[in-house]
Amino acid sequence: MRTLSDTIARLTAIKAAKRQSAASPVVDRLSELGPFGPNPGALQGRIHVPRTAERSMPLVVVLHGCTQSAAQYDSGSGWSELADEAGFALLFPEQAQANNLNRCFNWFESGDIRRDAGEAASIRHMIDRMIASHAIDRDRVYITGLSAGGAMAAVMLATYPEVFAGGAIIAGLPYGVATTIPEAFDRMRGHGLPEAAALGRLVAGAAPDAGGWPSISIWHGTADQTVDMANAGALAEQWRQIHDLPSEPVEQRQSARMTRRIWRDGQGRVGVEQVLIEGMGHGTPIAASGPDRLGTARPYMLDVGISSTRDIARSWGLASDPAMRSEAVGRALDADELLVTDEMPIRSPRPKADDGVRSTPASGSGKASGIQGVIEDALRKAGLM
Repeated sequence: MRTLSDTIARLTAIKAAKRQSAASPVVDRLSELGPFGPNPGALQGRIHVPRTAERSMPLVVVLHGCTQSAAQYDSGSGWSELADEAGFALLFPEQAQANNLNRCFNWFESGDIRRDAGEAASIRHMIDRMIASHAIDRDRVYITGLSAGGAMAAVMLATYPEVFAGGAIIAGLPYGVATTIPEAFDRMRGHGLPEAAALGRLVAGAAPDAGGWPSISIWHGTADQTVDMANAGALAEQWRQIHDLPSEPVEQRQSARMTRRIWRDGQGRVGVEQVLIEGMGHGTPIAASGPDRLGTARPYMLDVGISSTRDIARSWGLASDPAMRSEAVGRALDADELLVTDEMPIRSPRPKADDGVRSTPASGSGKASGIQGVIEDALRKAGLM
């Protein structure tokens, strides 16, 4: 279980990451989406459409992690650079600090993770706007995200499976495993994760009329001390259950830095893949140099000589395969990549206007009691409330 000192120490690490992130210059290559209809989650939308755009383009939805902006995540991951190269459109939903003090998507709030409610509904309406405005191919819509963004990508894949052809969850968590802040903390540490069958039922109940399910790619570092690697296993189990795949992968590829496990269906199609990167901490793997160069090292954007952006786009058929060497190149991790960093889910300082979906504080002093009070006291001591 968490201790108060552990919580304060990790929140202090968040503040340090915020300062480092703010000090790192970013070239913003994104444009504003503009009005997109109902917005119960009070999110913003940023986009990138290549100048060489053609009709029936694929669309990739990209969800940033805590403490990040859409532009920061794009700069680190290189998605817009690859979009220009390969000719697909990008949508970056962006969290507002008014919704979450650390700019985390609220993957643990019940009002934000249900179909047609909260942040999930806002992202769905953004996708509709992109399809209408930029002639997106509805059969080639994909989603990816890091950490809280990865957990929110899992939300979207579970609640709107008919929208997506595939998804990639980086350092994320399974759908539906937390609906309170204390539960979110525990699941991030790998505590209290449901059994395999229960994990599958969580997704099956999110969109009971789904006619099919998207393919899922799961990425995680083996040295991640923010979101425990047990979540990568739980994600694989959750989606293996949904796809009704064998308990063991049918294929496993091993290199010095990467282990890739693949589950295929009876027709040979990939339903679930899990990619584990040896010695990597919490963040998105990038290759800032070499033949697969893409993106820039930033907080939570880890230069390990492996471009997850290229690899994921290739698995979706969105990028060519120019003698990729991610699994063979690799390099030794720098010492600072093994440092403990953290992102913590922090409740909105005020309720959103979402037609009553989100609960409001009880009247009275406004000070929480019990375990919630302990957490809020820790946030105040860390200067985050």
